[in-house]
Amino acid sequence: MFTKVIGHLGYAEVVTLRRLIDNGDTLLELTTEPLSVDQTYNWSVLPSCGAVVVFSGTVRDHSDGRAGVETLAYEAYEEEVLPKCQLITEEMRKQWPTLGRIALIHRLGELQLGESSVLVVVSSPHRPEAFEAARYGIDALKATVPIWKRETWSDGADWAASAQHVTTLDAMNESRAK
Repeated sequence: MFTKVIGHLGYAEVVTLRRLIDNGDTLLELTTEPLSVDQTYNWSVLPSCGAVVVFSGTVRDHSDGRAGVETLAYEAYEEEVLPKCQLITEEMRKQWPTLGRIALIHRLGELQLGESSVLVVVSSPHRPEAFEAARYGIDALKATVPIWKRETWSDGADWAASAQHVTTLDAMNESRAK
């Protein structure tokens, strides 16, 4: 499902799409709207699952070598985000076949301190699988999905110093196995 959302990122006008895939047990979304931890958690709860792990990445006031970060702005190669996220969730279900629901949601645009930029939510019958799968989900999202952040602080703005090259799931899994 694709719905038009018009957003202004502060440094360039962008018309973007709210991209959403929801097949009942997997929720993937790229949006300019604020992320709802409560709503995503509630969606993930299933009678068969006794564990829900929620990871919410939030905007903080510093980064590697930079104090006084005031805002972050996220940009993406939008057409590639959901297909990459779908590959991640397929791999998660392969590695942890008992998982209930999985949500990978990322926000675009300008975010203020304390706002959630990314949510990874996993439900599972038991906590070990939920924790492991959620950790894998955020690590894979950061390593393989083409989303970049621009930091703004009192003296200027630049792309995040901690940015990494986008890789593949296979390469990421190989390096994790070492």
